[in-house]
Formats: sequence, C-alpha cells, structure tokens
Amino acid sequence: MSIATVFEVVLAGVVLGLGIWTIVVRETYSATVGFVAYGLLVALIWVRLDAVDVALTEAAIGGGLGGVLLLGAAARLRDARLSAAEAPGKVTRVSAAALSVLTAMALAGAVLLLPDPAPTLAPTAIANAWATSLANPVTNVLMAFRAMDTMLEKVVLLLAIIGVWSLASDSAWGGRPGPRHQADSDGILVFLARLLPPVGIVVGIYIFWTGADHPGGAFQGGAILASMWLLVIMAGLTDTPPVSGRWLRLILVAGPGLFLVVGLGGLWFGAAFLAYPPALAKPLILGIEVAMILTIAATLGLLIAGVPERSVKR
Repeated sequence: MSIATVFEVVLAGVVLGLGIWTIVVRETYSATVGFVAYGLLVALIWVRLDAVDVALTEAAIGGGLGGVLLLGAAARLRDARLSAAEAPGKVTRVSAAALSVLTAMALAGAVLLLPDPAPTLAPTAIANAWATSLANPVTNVLMAFRAMDTMLEKVVLLLAIIGVWSLASDSAWGGRPGPRHQADSDGILVFLARLLPPVGIVVGIYIFWTGADHPGGAFQGGAILASMWLLVIMAGLTDTPPVSGRWLRLILVAGPGLFLVVGLGGLWFGAAFLAYPPALAKPLILGIEVAMILTIAATLGLLIAGVPERSVKR
C-alpha cells in the first residue's frame, strides 16, 4: 500500500470520526468547531480528487461562512434553556439516526452502482471550449454549457435574502440586520479585523480573476470577501447597512440582472438564450462575473447577518 493510499484512508477515517463526533457532542461550541474542522478536511479530500474549484468553495463556505453562522447561533443559544417539552424525545432521535443511516446507505449504493466507465459529457465540453476562450474548464461549463443553472443559482440567493428579510418585524423592516456588535478595542478580534481584510480582499479578487484560466471564480472570491466583511462587522469596526439602501439593493440584483440582460441579448442577436457571440464571449462572461462577485459577497454576508432587527434612525 502506497503512502498516498495510507494518507487517504487515514483522512477518510478522521473525517468520518469527526463527523460522528460533531453530531453526538452536546456542547454547541464544540460541535461548531468540529464542523469547521470537518469542512476544512473535506476541502482537502476534494483537492485529492483534483477538484480544486470545489475545494475552494468548501473551504470558504463549510470552513468559513458556515462556521461563522453556527458560531453566531451557538452564542445566541448559550443562555437559552430548553424545557422538557421542547427537547427532542428518544423516538425523534432514533428516527433521525435511522433516516441518516438510510440516506448514507442510499448514497453509497448509488455510487457503487455507477457504470464503469461513468457516462460523461467532458469530451464534448472540451471540444467546444474554444467558443468562450476560457482555459478553466469548470468556469467554461458553469458560464456557458450550464449558464441557465448558474443564473438561477443567483436568483435563488436573491430569493433567500428576501425570505430572511421578510421575517423582520414591521418596526424593523428596512432597518439594519442583526445586533450592533461591540468588541474590545485592544482584543484579538479587533486586531484580526484590522490585519486580515486587506489581505483577504486581495486574495478574494485574485481568486475571482484567475477563475477564467485556473481554479477559482466569482463564488469562491465572493465568499472570501463576505468573510472579510463579516469579520469587520463582528469586531464592531462597521455596522451592517440598512436593507432599505438603494445601492445595496442594486448590488443584490446586479449579478442575476446582468446575467438576464446578456441572456436576452443572446436571444435577440444570437441563436438562443444565453448564446454568447464567440468574439465577445470572454468579455461578456467576465462582466457577468464582476457583477456576480458583488452580489455573492453582499448576499452571503447579509444572510449570515440575519433578520433586520434595528430600525434606521431618522
């Protein structure tokens, strides 16, 4: 057995054990830390599978923004006490465990029953990659061959933020999401909030820009930018913007809006909806991704910030 195989077996065992521990541990903060570690290790697994784009997304979401969301939830639940009626009973726990096992078995069966070799459209996608002038095959597929899915994903993000905002009380509608954070000005959180964002912004923009030819893209870069924004907010160096701001709403609709406009242009001037003219394909795709990174960063940050809780002072 080679060293690489031993490493992969150990990694799979650690991920499985960490996932089980995250579920069974009682302390919410420990479970959150376990979840973040789990996300980072899963990202490493994607790297071993040569899916670097997926690994970047997993690290940014599973190990980054998802961890921040769960840490915020754990902090709010720290002082909460569940009554006996609210605590899940033994039947509920056993049913959830059984459902989880059945789901895992179904996924394992689906993977084991896949034909060998598995059906693939990769040769067709590679043969037509010249039409977009993008060297990164993942970006090529997402922005050309699966452009409709990519556009609808951004629409789903927009609908998600609308759904979160709709939970606000009438008095707070149009106000600022989440509580106003305060932190020790001499503490480590404020220090990191001053140190990391300049570097994180550069890294996020680089990952976005290099996505045309190398692993990366708008979603990964947007997730990093959202993380840096949330870090500054959590340190109390800035506040969340009021959701009634026109510039904020313009950013939120910029990604799917420009995508739709380009798609209609393809229908009007080209052969089909979202059909890019070969001479303009790369500039159009880069323009869409510029709008998308702004939309993704703002949407992810606001989703984690939560429901508008504070009205804007007049």
